[in-house]
Amino acid sequence: MQTTLDNLFSFPSTVWACNGHIHTIARSLLGDTTIPRVERVEITTPDDDFLEIDCAINKESNSIIVLFHGLEGSSRRYYIVELMKELIEEQHSVVAVNFRSCGHKMNRRPRFYHSGETDDYKTVFSWLQKRYPDKQIGAVGFSLGGNALVKSLGEMGNSHPADVAVAVSVPYDLRLGSLLLSKGFHRIYEYRFLQTLQKKLATKRTAYPDLPEFNGATLYDFDDQVTAPVHGFNDADDYYKRCSGRRFIHDIQTPTLLIHSREDPLCPIEAMPIDKINDNGFTDYIITDRGGHVGFWSNPRGWLNYAIRTFISRKT
Repeated sequence: MQTTLDNLFSFPSTVWACNGHIHTIARSLLGDTTIPRVERVEITTPDDDFLEIDCAINKESNSIIVLFHGLEGSSRRYYIVELMKELIEEQHSVVAVNFRSCGHKMNRRPRFYHSGETDDYKTVFSWLQKRYPDKQIGAVGFSLGGNALVKSLGEMGNSHPADVAVAVSVPYDLRLGSLLLSKGFHRIYEYRFLQTLQKKLATKRTAYPDLPEFNGATLYDFDDQVTAPVHGFNDADDYYKRCSGRRFIHDIQTPTLLIHSREDPLCPIEAMPIDKINDNGFTDYIITDRGGHVGFWSNPRGWLNYAIRTFISRKT
């Protein structure tokens, strides 16, 4: 079964982007990364660490939209920058979050971030509610950031601060996605992720020499040897099982749009829990036949952001 949103937001893929890899890589290489005018703010976390967020606040706006990036991304990634600019043009206030270690500075604590980290989401939302109590809150998460957003929405249910949410290219089954990255051409993505993750680990080990060492070759190995023990999980499988977004869909009580491509080369469509989404009156989805991971090269350009901002505008 497909929802009405599939027809309403039909994806007009450009002809030359003939598979998910091309959509993903071309959008990444050719996307707009020219930062709009923002204020960089540091938020203190309850464990005496900090989060760096980029704020574009319009005092006259009724809503503030919070953006969460993907694995080893930042507020400077093209998909955050492009969406931020369009939301600003539509008179929304916007806040783009950098996860711990993903901003200008390395965070203070030994921990990093991960696909199920929702305490930092609570910190951001709480800060916004106290600072801008008159504004509605929307949230958009991409990839890893979308998975944690889905988990956050499910955990908090009807007490979640967001009035509307969109999650794009969510890795609904973290184990399945991790194992896929170690196969064939997908390893090009895994290699890039591991490059920066290992560099960050080496930097952190100068301050915290007791942090685990990494001697593996895959993202699964990194999660098993580093991510899991640093963040309190037994191993990679325990981390994946407890944090995969599909577990939290049925508890969402915020109007939420989930966008995914059948050609997504990082997060396979098979992991998307369609039945659970259909059974929940608060969740809806768009599944495109073409497109990549976060990258959707359309003709005319801008389809993904159009779908996101249209859904948000209808709910705020």
